[in-house]
Amino acid sequence: MRLAERFEWGTRCHVMGIINVTPDSFSGDGLAVNAADPVAAAEALAVAFDEDGADILDVGGESTRPGAQQLDAATERTRVVPVVAAIRATLPDAVISIDSYRADVAEAALDAGADMINDVWGLTKAPEMAAMAARRGVPVVLMHNRSAAGQTQTDARLGASYDAPAYGDFFAELAASLRLLARRAEEAGVAADQIVLDPGVGFGKTLEQNLALINELDRLKELGYPLLVGPSRKSFIGQVLDLPADQRLEGTAAAVALSVVRGADIVRVHDVRQMERVVRMTDALIRAHPVASAGAA
Repeated sequence: MRLAERFEWGTRCHVMGIINVTPDSFSGDGLAVNAADPVAAAEALAVAFDEDGADILDVGGESTRPGAQQLDAATERTRVVPVVAAIRATLPDAVISIDSYRADVAEAALDAGADMINDVWGLTKAPEMAAMAARRGVPVVLMHNRSAAGQTQTDARLGASYDAPAYGDFFAELAASLRLLARRAEEAGVAADQIVLDPGVGFGKTLEQNLALINELDRLKELGYPLLVGPSRKSFIGQVLDLPADQRLEGTAAAVALSVVRGADIVRVHDVRQMERVVRMTDALIRAHPVASAGAA
């Protein structure tokens, strides 16, 4: 799939729906524990998301929440490949993303029908991932991630969050890191127009940095790549509103709306029906044409 043929960047923001085939998602929506048949449940969720207006369906089999246990590749592959295959059979025209940093898992998902790779480590965790993505010619989402597995804070009510490392100039370092991820992907053979950048809301950033990242997202547009933002239900919303993950719908809506205003090309969300409406309304507002005053020529 070629991004430029499927998406017209700059005309509207697109919605990516999260399909967690995990038992330990931070947001409590993991299908591997909440459903008797995770594949059927994921397929049904994908159909619902598609009907609700999702542009991309993002399938993941390993939780990235702070404190999550790392999976082995075989377990992750067993979780995601049947789901991707089922969604592809049911929704032949859907854009399916595989949320994985493992090359063998991602390639198996591509073989099962996935169209693109969403890598929270920006193709850097697995040395062969970038070469595989280039060989397959697929789009990639490269996320900025300075989180560390053992460096987290836990609140009994609000959940866990990653500690932030020391930054000098936060935005300058963020932009430089994203630029480096893109350059490395291109050097491996990934086409520039197949790259989407994700600044990594919630991954190794303070509350203030997460808020500023969204409020000043437009500063990253100069990098020249489409931008994906994933604020949905995250701990920074809980910290502002003092609410657990299952009560962050309104906070997510505010973060999504501002992300659209500041230039997000894709927002990654759990609540597709509600957030698609937020995105569509925000798009209509910011792209409205000026209305001439009465009596104007």
